[in-house]
Amino acid sequence: MKKIVTLTLALCLGSPWADAQWKPAGDRIRTEWAERMDVENVLPEYPRPIMEREAWLNLNGLWDYAILPAGTPVSDKFDGQILVPYAIESSLSGVGRRLGQENELWYRRSFEVPSAWKGQRVLLHFGAVDWKTDVWVNDIKVGTHTGGFTPFSFDISSALRKGSNQLTVKVWDPTDDSYQPRGKQSNHPHGIWYTPVSGIWQTVWLEPVPQQYIETLRTVPDIDRNLLTLNVCANGRGIDRVEVSVFDGETQVASAAALYGVPVEVSMPGNVHLWSPDHPFLYDLDVRLYANGKLADRVKSYAAMRKYSTRRDADGIVRLQLNNRDLFQFGPLDQGWWPDGLYTAPSDEALAYDIRKAKDFGFNMIRKHVKVEPARWYTHCDRLGVIVWQDMPNGDRSPEWQSARYFDGRDVTRSPESEANYRKEWKEIIDYLYSYPCIGVWVPFNEAWGQFKTPEIVAWTKRYDPSRLVNPASGGNHYACGDMLDLHKYPAPELYLYDASRPTVLGEYGGIGLPLEGHTWETKRNWGYVQFKNSDEATAEYVKYARQLLDLSKHGFSAAVYTQTTDVEVEINGLMTYDRKVIKLNEAEVRRVNEEICHSLDRE
Repeated sequence: MKKIVTLTLALCLGSPWADAQWKPAGDRIRTEWAERMDVENVLPEYPRPIMEREAWLNLNGLWDYAILPAGTPVSDKFDGQILVPYAIESSLSGVGRRLGQENELWYRRSFEVPSAWKGQRVLLHFGAVDWKTDVWVNDIKVGTHTGGFTPFSFDISSALRKGSNQLTVKVWDPTDDSYQPRGKQSNHPHGIWYTPVSGIWQTVWLEPVPQQYIETLRTVPDIDRNLLTLNVCANGRGIDRVEVSVFDGETQVASAAALYGVPVEVSMPGNVHLWSPDHPFLYDLDVRLYANGKLADRVKSYAAMRKYSTRRDADGIVRLQLNNRDLFQFGPLDQGWWPDGLYTAPSDEALAYDIRKAKDFGFNMIRKHVKVEPARWYTHCDRLGVIVWQDMPNGDRSPEWQSARYFDGRDVTRSPESEANYRKEWKEIIDYLYSYPCIGVWVPFNEAWGQFKTPEIVAWTKRYDPSRLVNPASGGNHYACGDMLDLHKYPAPELYLYDASRPTVLGEYGGIGLPLEGHTWETKRNWGYVQFKNSDEATAEYVKYARQLLDLSKHGFSAAVYTQTTDVEVEINGLMTYDRKVIKLNEAEVRRVNEEICHSLDRE
């Protein structure tokens, strides 16, 4: 038997939080990054690298918290301290308590606005909070937001005072006791359903902006016309124009300008670099906003020249294409869960680690499964060269009343409130991720979970973002709409349906289980679709499935998704353990066969 590669790093004697005010809650397994947690410097990286300004203030760290019955006003008495931005149910929050729909979670902390920001407006940003959020600054309500997966912000300038300011946040999160999108969260975790995630789970930060400032950027490449188009949305009056400069390293290679409200069309150089998994080239952007004849605001961004499309090949099979070339897209189902932080990675290094390992395993794509990640995750994919299939987190009716793999073929009927909320949150997710080059496919539904009005939702998604492909429903229910037919088959791949007019893809397969003592969420109840006793057996099964997939790619499959990147709670079918300390399969053998699959459609 070949030795399993262990990734555990040697730790210093004692823990950095052994005598601290904060320590992780519970006694479950943890990642090496959690063991090195610095409470004074939590997720210190700039949280929005696709639209960056120099000045900002990170509000992560220890906040006061209280759990109170819903409708009860908060007082000055709190239950203790919580480490933001980790959900209250997580170990890294230092709390490890459930919330439930009958309660509300209150946060409070103080902050001071740097004196250098005088004369500017101040925005309060939340990366993501699950689910309904109310915010006060100095007892003045500054805003409300619903939705658990997208960033939001409030202009708090008028609520600020000199010296210390008080920030109060209230969160209500019913999880699966309501219609909200929630992904794999469950109030009764078991099997493929995991621990709830309530409250703040991404970075909270302050940012100074001028009176007229850039709010959003929307970047669209067109490699056929060699154009890069930017739509800039700004706030304030008297805005004149927008100017954009494009850089290849330190060298400016293109520029353009337009009156405000008119898209900026940048003609790219003739020898343009195309982005791909093998060549993830990014251009740097300098975006400048002018108002009343003067430079008002300036942000740094980046973009890539790439194209996602489909086309029929010489054998009559409709294929997925990247940059007008056939590409077999192959990657892991990536849940994005952590044993210590749940939805939140313990560090930025950890956040990038799973992506790097996908590349190490020879994949060129990741399916982000019923979860949306922090902005930095998508930037890591852009920089490392990974195509992303982005799921909409499921919600509304629980799929547990259905068989795990078979459906009655009918969409559910949502209430008007549920349907409106789905549309709102799906639009916000697309708006949030629109400019990231790595996003190649939108997936509005998975396995009939809360699936409704599929042709209508797919048509809207295609209209709203014609630059990407749309996978109507990964695993069904199936409709003749969108850009592909997506099958699920466990454990071995099987081409049991075929669409002659769209690419046929295998949205899930595999699930090879291998529990490793000392690295499981629980000692019992662990499961995989098939289970093996050691790494050699599991690797051999993986390679067997991969060889079958390689053969099926010649007969119709154009993409595939292997379940999955890591173990998650009681699921032990990951390529790595949940704590990321052990690579369970032979990495070299997996990489060898994966690269063969990814290049199976290459043409001279």
